[in-house]
Amino acid sequence: MNKAITEGVVFMPTAFEFGLDVWSSGDGTPGSDTYQNAANAAYVPADADFAGCLELQKTATTQKLRYMGQTPLFPGCYLRISAKVKAISGNLPSVRIAGWAGNGSEAHVTGLTETGPSVALSSYGQVVEVSAIVGSGNRGGVDMVWGDVPVFGHFGLDLTGANGGVVRIDDIVIEDITHVFHRKLMNWVDVRDYGAVGDGATDDSAAFAAADDAAQGRRVLVSAGSYYLGSSVTLSNPVQFEGTLVMPDSAILSLTKSFDLPTYIDAFGDEMQAFRKAFQSLLNNSDHESLDLGGRRISVTGPIDMQAAVPNRSEFAQRRHIRNGQFYCEASTDWDSESFTSSASYSASSPYRLSNVANVANIPIGSLVTGNGVGREVYVRDKNVATQDITLSAPLFDAVGTQNYTFTRFKYILDFSGFAKLSKFSMSDIEFQCNGRASGIVLAPAGLIFHLRDCFFTSPKDRGVSSIGEGCQGMLIDRCQFLSNETGMRAQDRTSVAISANANDVKLRNNRVTQFRHFAVLGGTSSIITGNHWFQGDDEDEGVRTAGLVLTSTHNRATINGNYIDNCSIEWANEHDHEPGFSNEYSFSALSITDNIFQSIGAAPWSRFIVVKPHGAGHFISGLNVTGNIFRSIQGTLDRVDYIDTSYADLDYSRMRNITVQGNMFNAISQDISNPVVLQHAQNSAASSWSVDCAGPLPFGGYAQNVQAVVSRSKIKNANNVAVYDQPYLAVEQGAGRDHVTLNWSQAVTGDVAVTVRMDNA
Repeated sequence: MNKAITEGVVFMPTAFEFGLDVWSSGDGTPGSDTYQNAANAAYVPADADFAGCLELQKTATTQKLRYMGQTPLFPGCYLRISAKVKAISGNLPSVRIAGWAGNGSEAHVTGLTETGPSVALSSYGQVVEVSAIVGSGNRGGVDMVWGDVPVFGHFGLDLTGANGGVVRIDDIVIEDITHVFHRKLMNWVDVRDYGAVGDGATDDSAAFAAADDAAQGRRVLVSAGSYYLGSSVTLSNPVQFEGTLVMPDSAILSLTKSFDLPTYIDAFGDEMQAFRKAFQSLLNNSDHESLDLGGRRISVTGPIDMQAAVPNRSEFAQRRHIRNGQFYCEASTDWDSESFTSSASYSASSPYRLSNVANVANIPIGSLVTGNGVGREVYVRDKNVATQDITLSAPLFDAVGTQNYTFTRFKYILDFSGFAKLSKFSMSDIEFQCNGRASGIVLAPAGLIFHLRDCFFTSPKDRGVSSIGEGCQGMLIDRCQFLSNETGMRAQDRTSVAISANANDVKLRNNRVTQFRHFAVLGGTSSIITGNHWFQGDDEDEGVRTAGLVLTSTHNRATINGNYIDNCSIEWANEHDHEPGFSNEYSFSALSITDNIFQSIGAAPWSRFIVVKPHGAGHFISGLNVTGNIFRSIQGTLDRVDYIDTSYADLDYSRMRNITVQGNMFNAISQDISNPVVLQHAQNSAASSWSVDCAGPLPFGGYAQNVQAVVSRSKIKNANNVAVYDQPYLAVEQGAGRDHVTLNWSQAVTGDVAVTVRMDNA
């Protein structure tokens, strides 16, 4: 800082050659005596050392020389007053810089040090320079500490010692030397002071590094200008941006002490570029593991390619986190989905591959694949242009041969699909304000433990979170809200999906999801879905209901517990099996549905809550636990809660095993279900063969395969009213539907029994 330069402040006194009437022999205050026409003072125009100078004879104990002009003082500003003096004749005096402090009322400020160090003149003709520094702060090197009360001073010098000596004095100099104190006075260093040009073209990288080295804990100030940094720069001290930066995509800006998005926005002046550069640094600097968005709303005009922002990394597996902000989708054609139709061939021997794909170069990685025999949420994981092959995220269930496929590439706010692998990445407290224009997040094709918590996905156009491979392995989604853009549509007309995953061990916990076509399509196993509320109803009378949760692995090992499942179903299918028919494998098994609330409002009576949909013949259920749930319908009654969808194939009911349906509650459901089920049978006419109808309460229309108990509830008696104490023998799977049990007695009898029947072989 220099007030003379930056603000045009005049500190320098008038030179002696312009008259001695402004040079006082007193304190310099108005009315004090001057040296104009004084007997002991004269102007010497041509001194060998000084050119023009003042010749002064010492006649007083303290011979004063003060400039009568008011030299301004500012808080934080430091002035150096200096003078060159030489003795000419007579006694040799001592010389010191001196001043008089004045306040805003032009009164003297007392109690201050008003003189500098004294220097004794020791020989004639020798030029001696005396100086002193005056300023507001008590800092090393400041001779006269005046604080912030004085607003001006009258400065000059004093001659002390014996009288009679004659000296010559060069013009007195007063200069602003605040810059000398920058290291101690200012809490910043300016990059321009270290050679930065700021013209947007000159590479200022070295200047930034030099300023950072000099800062020593103070702020690095990037003053106004446009600074080109041609290489990576790390600033290890706090930084403040008044100017902006231009950098190549490959150059990394690491702000280790100011690592937050607002600082990067100040640095680049563009929110999307700032986020890309901050993310680049996040993955390239071990000094920080998280990026704080600072509560900022980032206006996004197109998808952010997260891997392109970090061109030096195709994989990353250290914990990194982004938090606290909002992405806001602005109107732009860059959000428009791309769609391509191409012929391709599929073989069950290569279940994850499409071959001979026409125009494969045009098909983007991450495209949704649709066509005959293609299950839900199958994506292009990778492609090989040279061999015309596409790698799929999941197999196709009935697509052997050649046909046309449609490849639709949705546009996501954050697109991680360019990474080969991304692990241990998490995001929290972020709203993805999609505005019906964009989807939310697409994951990398591989990776472990992607974690979202306390985030909002508001009005995604097509998808909330999509996995195009196995980057969802162990994915955690906690306490997030997915708010549909299709709220006003009929359930069956909606197309958006909140979450899709292909890999195992996904945890969906305590989320709230509104009116998508599907809440989640999960292709892996061992998932935990707990504490969520998802609802998919509409305003249509006796409306159609879609699947909320879709499970596509048969040996599922999933736990669905404590959820509020509203106006939709859990659908269990095997549409991602390239050989969907049963073949010496685990069939539909290891699924637990417990302690959930199922609710239907105004749905068609044939709507169901639990649907099994085999895509190939020969399958059966061999492990299912449905206990402690509440099934409730309002504004209409449902026929029942369970259903086998035979659109592609039916189940083999003779092989059902390990099915427990117990302890559930049914409200406004015409037929409850249970396995085992206790049936009450009253035989009013004497017969030796009793037929017990088990069809209604047995789950999924199963066969009456086993009887666990027969208990008499009244006297079993013959036609003569004589009690019969023998036990009947049983015949199971009777009747056309194999859903009856026959009790065979030794004689014709009547009475009441309770029969405990199972529809499985457990």
